[in-house]
Amino acid sequence: MDRYDVVIVGSGINSLVCAAELTAKGRKVLVLEREPVAGGCIKTAEATLPGYRHDLLSMSYPLFVTTPFYQTLKPMLDAQGVNLVQAAQPTGVVFPDGRYLILRQDRAANIAAFEVLHPGDGKAHDAAMKHVETNAELMFGLLGREPASIGAAKLVGQAVLRRGGSNMAQFASETMMTVRDWLDQSFESDLVKGLIAPWVLHVGLGPESAMSAAMARIVMFSLEMVGIPFVQGGSDKIVQAFTRIIEAGGGAVVTDCDVAGVIVKKGRATGVRLQNGKVYHARKGVACNVTPGQLYGRLLADTAVPPELATRAESYRFGRGCMQIHIALSAPPVWRSPELAEVGLIHLCDGMEGLSKSVGEAERGLLPAEPTIVVGQPAASDPSRCPPGSSLLWIQLQELPRHVRGDALGVVDVPGDGCWTDELAEAYAARIFERLRHHIVNYDDVFLKSHIMGPHTLQAANINLTGGDPYSGTCSVDQFHLMRPFAGASNHKTFVKGLYHMGASTHPGPGLAGTSGHLVAQAIG
Repeated sequence: MDRYDVVIVGSGINSLVCAAELTAKGRKVLVLEREPVAGGCIKTAEATLPGYRHDLLSMSYPLFVTTPFYQTLKPMLDAQGVNLVQAAQPTGVVFPDGRYLILRQDRAANIAAFEVLHPGDGKAHDAAMKHVETNAELMFGLLGREPASIGAAKLVGQAVLRRGGSNMAQFASETMMTVRDWLDQSFESDLVKGLIAPWVLHVGLGPESAMSAAMARIVMFSLEMVGIPFVQGGSDKIVQAFTRIIEAGGGAVVTDCDVAGVIVKKGRATGVRLQNGKVYHARKGVACNVTPGQLYGRLLADTAVPPELATRAESYRFGRGCMQIHIALSAPPVWRSPELAEVGLIHLCDGMEGLSKSVGEAERGLLPAEPTIVVGQPAASDPSRCPPGSSLLWIQLQELPRHVRGDALGVVDVPGDGCWTDELAEAYAARIFERLRHHIVNYDDVFLKSHIMGPHTLQAANINLTGGDPYSGTCSVDQFHLMRPFAGASNHKTFVKGLYHMGASTHPGPGLAGTSGHLVAQAIG
């Protein structure tokens, strides 16, 4: 069959959400994926040893389960056997000296713990969470609507009428703050700051980035509310479930399909053409889950793209590179601080200053001397991911240069062309393993095998991860909300009728929430 109501290019979470919602409306949807396995950044594989199921890229989905449309999708996913399991404790931070702090799904417990560290810090946390609660309709409403829309304008207008211009100006000012400024103004404990600050890395920002304070508050609120949910058995289970939902509605998810271009006739998208010449027709529309350069420079190469759009798409900026390391263990890790064993995601860092230093080094093209190490422990709450009695670790490094100019420590030899290689990734990973040994007392005893994915490997695995940027474009203030991906293309419709742009490069950005896919499904109808 080569005729569908909607054809979607790319199979990431936004594509799957869009396809599932359209399927529920009776549409036949075709999802095309250029890689051998569907899912975009949702991939699970026995990357180290047989029986160890590692989530290669994304691992947890707190922002997905907090969206309003998740409640509609949940019964469909439940029917397909998707089960979300929770880490006993969502997140924590551990410093080089062994001091640590854990965030719990208990507001009162978090307030008490922060107050012990420094009087007033618990009250400041409570105030921050209440700030999100008070402004939830506006904050989440703006993130969940098309930026340039009547709905968004009404939401802001109503807020102005209720609060007054002065209060709205104050809200806007607070929204633009950097996480460094907010934390320094509100908290005294270096542990509390170190617990919160690294989370801005997960939305493609740094501690000195505008709006990083607002995003940090939203993330902490979400973690406290819903924790760190993992897909039992591995994240690919949710991809398989979405695929069955789409197929049950007469649609399909097809892999190994490299789309060469969007077919445009009389100003309207009518289908796509594959590299092998095959054509798929779309009755209602085509949606592309790609970067701006891929859409305007490659998929619309045969269409007269307005020069200003072509220029802006070409100028779209990508953020720092990322590395993923997967480790198979013969037994669970024994942390120097035993309580960390039950934490879903831990940041190993040296607090706010360490975070700022490593981000700065990466943005100057250097391999950070002491990067923030993100340690995921999905097997602690989902033992089905590995053989009985064993465990695994999910490691992420979000402060890496896309193009390497040198090593901040002067230890690792960097290729003259500055390009990432397997050898460079392995050399840098040795620094990470040494840090893990410092915190995990039985590391050498239980270590079995690792699988290292440098920025070059990430780009090879997913065309949208340019330079190993896991967020498909930096989320700086000039590439956010009304200006994501760029000014003049902030909503998901394009200048071609029936052609829609979605994914992490579009509003509301990265985070695995699926919101852009939801908005495109609403637009297509």
